[in-house]
Amino acid sequence: MLKNIPSILTPELLKTLMEMGHGDELVIGDGNFPAASHAQKLIRCDGHGVPILLDAILKLFPLDRFVECPVALMAVVDDTDDTEPPIWNTYREIIKNHEPVNNAIKCEERFAFYERAKKAYAIIATGETALYANVILKKGVIEG
Repeated sequence: MLKNIPSILTPELLKTLMEMGHGDELVIGDGNFPAASHAQKLIRCDGHGVPILLDAILKLFPLDRFVECPVALMAVVDDTDDTEPPIWNTYREIIKNHEPVNNAIKCEERFAFYERAKKAYAIIATGETALYANVILKKGVIEG
């Protein structure tokens, strides 16, 4: 065990976060996301939800401040329903808690999100049951 490392972060996930460089992207996929068929590198976190993983990851992972939106969500497919998935508010709170300034989020159309995910450094497969709970994080730099 290590001090100050969230216990939900597996050794494989910690290694992956360390390997990633500025501009690399990490996808955290919900239980419905086709992670295995899209991943260059797949990390299984079955049984865990996205919010707890997002919070733990952002304790260590800087978001890219050189892009307009370092976070992307998968847009809702049904354009007749303008209701936002409730989990998105949870994400906003978590992201703002870790990145008070650099926290812009954009929505990507479903198939554009899939294409971006295929190019990501890694995809984390979770057991999240909320719909539209997929998120992409673009890694930034540590300054100082």
